[in-house]
Amino acid sequence: MTTTPTRRPLSSAAIGDKPRGTFRQRYDELENRRTELVKRLRALGDGAQRHPGYKRALKLLNDTFRKSKLAQRLAVLHAAAWLIDILEKLTINM
Repeated sequence: MTTTPTRRPLSSAAIGDKPRGTFRQRYDELENRRTELVKRLRALGDGAQRHPGYKRALKLLNDTFRKSKLAQRLAVLHAAAWLIDILEKLTINM
C-alpha cells in the first residue's frame, strides 16, 4: 500500500523568492523601472514616434501607470515593455 504525501503550499522561502520589502522600496523599484522604460521608448527615434503603438506605450507608462494601484503597476510595466520590444523590432526593419 502506497501513501501519497500531503501537499502543502510552498512558502516564499521554499520557492527562493526574496522578501517583498517595504511599500516604499516596492514603489521606488517600480518607479525606477518605469523611468528605464520611458528612456527606452524615447530612444526609438522619429520612425517609432509616428507609429500608433508609440502613443499607446507612452499612455501605459504615464496615465495608466499612475491610475493603477501598486499591485497592478507591475503588470502595466510588463505590457509597456512588451509593446516597446515590438516597436524596437519594427524600427530595426524600417
